[in-house]
Amino acid sequence: MDFVSGLPLTFTKKDSIWVIVDRLTNSVHLIPVKTDFSLPKLAKLYISEIVRLHGVPVSIISGRDPWFTSRFWQKLYEALGSRLDFSTRKDIEYFVGDLDFLKVSPWKNVLKFGRKGKLSPQFTMPYRILKQVGLVAYQLELPLKLDRIHDAFHVLMLRRYRSDPTHIAPVEEIEVRLDLTFEEEPVQILDCDVKVLHRNFIPLVKVLRWNHSTEEAT
Repeated sequence: MDFVSGLPLTFTKKDSIWVIVDRLTNSVHLIPVKTDFSLPKLAKLYISEIVRLHGVPVSIISGRDPWFTSRFWQKLYEALGSRLDFSTRKDIEYFVGDLDFLKVSPWKNVLKFGRKGKLSPQFTMPYRILKQVGLVAYQLELPLKLDRIHDAFHVLMLRRYRSDPTHIAPVEEIEVRLDLTFEEEPVQILDCDVKVLHRNFIPLVKVLRWNHSTEEAT
């Protein structure tokens, strides 16, 4: 995200454009703002215009300096925390040293992060919690290959890991991209069909993908 400033005043006294690109869907949002908007106001605007459509972000790349990005994250989490019911926060409370899974999304051009669809979000690793950031965010101990990702995540992006000494299961590594998506691997073709649309024959294939049940095949 970045700002285009120094523009002529609009009827509503806006003189800048806040440019925000969702990297997963490549959708661009142009939001009129004023150069003197405070960070708390920008955070609330981000929630109403961006989080409402794409869900809570897992990382933000800004054209501004690192101080601005860090402060914006803080104000964004504070604003999100004020919108969560206290009982809800209590149910998803975590502690330093906990191991927790991190939500990632299967890569699909039309899939929006955090939205339910034919390919549901998955959880990977777990990662250790280093500290709490504000009311509803936690800093995770991420591997070096994810060092370009902001290491603080909203509680809605986490799921508690509960160890069971009697449960031994094989673990296959998921290659997670920097935008916290991963490539879905096809395993088996379950069905084939041909759809006729406007005199065109469109072949359809139902594919079972890795780490999905047959009910989730697409």
